[in-house]
Amino acid sequence: MGRRTRWAAAFTAAGLLAAVAPAAGAHAATAAQRIDLRVLVVDDGGPATAAIMNEMDISGTPYTVVKLADSNRPTINAAFLSGTANGQAEGKFQAVVLPNNSPFAAGSAEMAALTSYEQTFGVRQVDAYTYAQPAVGLNYAADPGYIGSLDGTTGTVTAAGLAGPFKYLKGTLPFEDNDPTVTESYGYLATPLATQAAGATFTPLATAPIPGSSSQGVLAGEYDHGGISELVLTFAYNQYQEQYRLLARGIVDWMTQGIHLGYDRNYYEQHIDDVFLPDDRWSSTAKCTPGDAASACSGTPAESTIRMTPADVTYAQQWEQAHNFTFDFLFNGGGSDEQVAATGSDPLLTALTAAKSSFRWVNHTYDHPFLGCVQNTTTVPWSCTTNADGSTAWVSKATIQTAITQNQQWAASHGFSTDNTELVTGEHSGLATLPQQPVDNPNLAPALAAAGVKWTGSDHSREANQRAVGSALTVPRYPMNVYYNAGHTNDEVDEYNWLYTSTAQGGSGLCTANPATSTCLPSPLDESTGYSSYIAPLEARIDLGHIIDNSPLPTYAHQSNLAEDRILYPVLNQIFDSYANLFAANAPIVNLRESAIGAELKQRTAWQAAVTAGTASGYRVGSTVTVTAPSGVAAQVTVPTGTVQQQLLGTSAFGSAYAGELSGWVSPGLLQGNVTLKLNAAGTPAAPAAGAATTPSSSPSSSPSSSPSAGSSTPPTSSTTPVVPNGVKNLVPLTVAGVAKLVGALL
Repeated sequence: MGRRTRWAAAFTAAGLLAAVAPAAGAHAATAAQRIDLRVLVVDDGGPATAAIMNEMDISGTPYTVVKLADSNRPTINAAFLSGTANGQAEGKFQAVVLPNNSPFAAGSAEMAALTSYEQTFGVRQVDAYTYAQPAVGLNYAADPGYIGSLDGTTGTVTAAGLAGPFKYLKGTLPFEDNDPTVTESYGYLATPLATQAAGATFTPLATAPIPGSSSQGVLAGEYDHGGISELVLTFAYNQYQEQYRLLARGIVDWMTQGIHLGYDRNYYEQHIDDVFLPDDRWSSTAKCTPGDAASACSGTPAESTIRMTPADVTYAQQWEQAHNFTFDFLFNGGGSDEQVAATGSDPLLTALTAAKSSFRWVNHTYDHPFLGCVQNTTTVPWSCTTNADGSTAWVSKATIQTAITQNQQWAASHGFSTDNTELVTGEHSGLATLPQQPVDNPNLAPALAAAGVKWTGSDHSREANQRAVGSALTVPRYPMNVYYNAGHTNDEVDEYNWLYTSTAQGGSGLCTANPATSTCLPSPLDESTGYSSYIAPLEARIDLGHIIDNSPLPTYAHQSNLAEDRILYPVLNQIFDSYANLFAANAPIVNLRESAIGAELKQRTAWQAAVTAGTASGYRVGSTVTVTAPSGVAAQVTVPTGTVQQQLLGTSAFGSAYAGELSGWVSPGLLQGNVTLKLNAAGTPAAPAAGAATTPSSSPSSSPSSSPSAGSSTPPTSSTTPVVPNGVKNLVPLTVAGVAKLVGALL
């Protein structure tokens, strides 16, 4: 190619670039406003604003907090809210969260500035918790109306809510009642004004029956008026409560108009540890586990073990197929070799070999050795053996590496497909184990590296966050109160009673000695009914909470729990049945393997660090979304269906469908410094109406100054703060009476 031809080609490419990506500051780009992808939170220190901030934290959505109680806080004015960028009018926030509809004094210049900003830039406002009043498009909570506890109420997401921000739900909205003696939620149920102000509309998005009435009272609704769009929430909540967690992602999606940094999905992974190994059985007479060195059993009664059978394998396959789910089997090949050596064959190996494609296989070491310090089991509890010089005696690198690689080789020789970068050591050993072993075995990290391990499981109850172990990273796992040493329900209940009752009731008294970490049962559970009436529904509720908390961490039980009485399945059935009743088909449970979970956690950590440092950001101009992050850091983004990624030439698909949207990790395309996403017409927010009124959304005449009393049809007169019970301010644990209400109901 000659010089003239090369120059012609270069100019042609430049022309194509100009056609698909106008330069910043070009005339075509300045016609629209720029809206930064960041949320403003005006925080009163209450649980409602804290809950919305928590959702943005766990989903990776940037926000700025202005604390009302901070005397040094910035003043919210036009300069704080807006400016110019590259010659364009810039709105610095894409949404505003207020503790209520008007948290400032009457006639406040700050409220006026917010109102003007929202009108000018088409930005939406969330009233995190306010009482029913005409200022938000509702009647007072009287005639018909209700003011008081909502514990145990079952709300409904309306057709408008299901077609809008809560399209990932089925429609049922259950309210917790963890302790019938404590008020855990509170609300103001009222109907929309029959006659709204000129041009105003109110659309209920979630409702609940008004007691003593045939009417539905609003729990959440959209109030549009004078160029302002408010999401009105009339019930108190905190970040842990199920009713809020069900609505949380929809609240963020509504206020950001479906376009924001970060994303939220529902994950569940069930790890089954010790596959091929027999697990030692709990002794109801000795109140310990014979055969388990860590249980301090005296040696009587005789040891007994629990091990899956071929029938248990068939049942596990059938359960997976019925629930469109895959178990992760964490295997110890040495358990099968031991069985063959003792009896000449292993029917379990035969069954699992035939069914091997039904499960995911994760290395749990060959024979489950303890890989931390050299244990001294002559002490109770066990202790670390010391060398002559007083230093800790550690299991060697060679021993650790052999335990890992021998199991890898065993799997390969038997045709099991594994990912050799994944590992969970027996008892998470090798990692720090308090109180006996406060640091990692120094030989663990080099052994992991030598064996090619990048992800190793850890216990979430000991360390909740991912961390480095040399070149590997941990994957924290949630433990279950379905015990490794129980195959029968009566053994599970007996051990549970031992741990969770006082010495006066025949228990160990551990719950009395450690009240901060466990609560004693008021009386022992019945061995024949206690599992189904208390342990299983309580565990299912806990695990469902993890699912709807945007947590990808796996939960673990043991092969013994799939054997004999198969005690894990009642928990799983309640989890999956409840989930199916609450969530629409567009929000399925995401089921990842360990390496994918580890990678997700790693990306989240990098993204959140960039958000915190201010090096990750985004903005929208019309139908174009631009996202910037440091080199090597992928961005979390949620956008409407139909969005595509703009490449140097042409476009490509973005993300994957979930909850009626597109979301996922994204990096710049070839030769691009930023991510550019193009919204389609349906997904592009409408431009703000010209000439909208600039009157604040509430005024002294329309925003009375106190909470009304039940049955009142007149404006309140003394305090603008809605009631927040202590049961909302502080997490209320499930009681025995609260668990009883879960049985046969949505969790």
